[in-house]
This record gives sequence, C-alpha cells and structure tokens, in this order.
Amino acid sequence: MLVNFSIDTIESTNASHSVTLVPRLDYSINLLNDIIEILQEKRFELKNVNQYLVTDFDKDNQSHLKNIKLEHLLVYSLEILLKIKNQIGSISGINSIPEILPSSIPMIRTISAKLFVLFPTYSQKLSELSVHLGSIVLDSATLTKARFDFSKSNHISTILLDEVKLMADSKLNKQYPLVDFCKLPNT
Repeated sequence: MLVNFSIDTIESTNASHSVTLVPRLDYSINLLNDIIEILQEKRFELKNVNQYLVTDFDKDNQSHLKNIKLEHLLVYSLEILLKIKNQIGSISGINSIPEILPSSIPMIRTISAKLFVLFPTYSQKLSELSVHLGSIVLDSATLTKARFDFSKSNHISTILLDEVKLMADSKLNKQYPLVDFCKLPNT
C-alpha cells in the first residue's frame, strides 16, 4: 500500500528531515501488512479447525472454550490491525501524521500484549511496529510543531478497542450461534 504522502507542503528547512519519514512509514506499512497476512492465515486455519463448534459447542468443555477464545483473539486483533492500516492509509501529508497516528500506538501495544503468550514472534513484530510509528509521530510533530494530548490519544484508542471488541463479538456470534461471547471469561 502506498501512502498518499507529499513533502511539497513542508518548508525547505525541514524538507531534508521529513524525507526520512517516508521510508520509515513505508517500512511500517510493510511490517503491518506482513503481520496482518500471517494472522489472517492463522485465523483461517483456526476457523476450519473450529468448524465443528458451529453445531456442537459445549460451554463446559475447556477445549471448546480455548479454541473459541483463540479465534476471538485473532478476529479482535485483525480488526484492530485493519483499522490501523486504514488510519495509516488516510495520511495525506506530514501535518496529518500527528493527528492520525497517536491513537494507533496504544492499540498496537494492547494487541501485542494479548498475543505475547500464544504468538510471541508476532507480538515482538507488533512491538517493533509501535516503536517505529511512535518515532514517526514524534518526528512529524517536531517538524510541524504539532502538539497532541496523550490522554486524548489513549481515550480514542480505548473507544476504538471497545468498538472493535463489539464487532468481533458480533462477527463470531453469527459464525457460532451457540456461543454467548458476553459470558465467555477473558474475551
């Protein structure tokens, strides 16, 4: 995915500094796409394995619960990462970076923490992604003299995480009508 990013609007004194943002943003996009692709494959595999749970779910069976929770985690993670990919894709210039990206960093860190035990490699890649995006946000804010409120970014990311959880619950409720995702522990 190419970012609609132009340095034409940047003052010439900052141009040389801003040029370094483009390759770092491209690298971040490629890293994010790789993570999404791998998690989509894992989700597809798990969906096929869980096919029997569509008609045969037993809430007291720990194996059933584990498989459903894992699929929920993957759906939740993918939805968040796709939302972040859309945010990055909406960047139109250096001035939009401090407006768009700050809320994505806590979301990435949340997903990284949730995936840590089950998928440590992908958790590590997400940590790397959050570091790259964080440095891009700080550098772009420095170049544009932008200010942002971390508490506001955290609040926005919390709202988005809650929305995505509801979307994941809804998506999986349709797939597994016998499962009440609201009553599953730790989803």
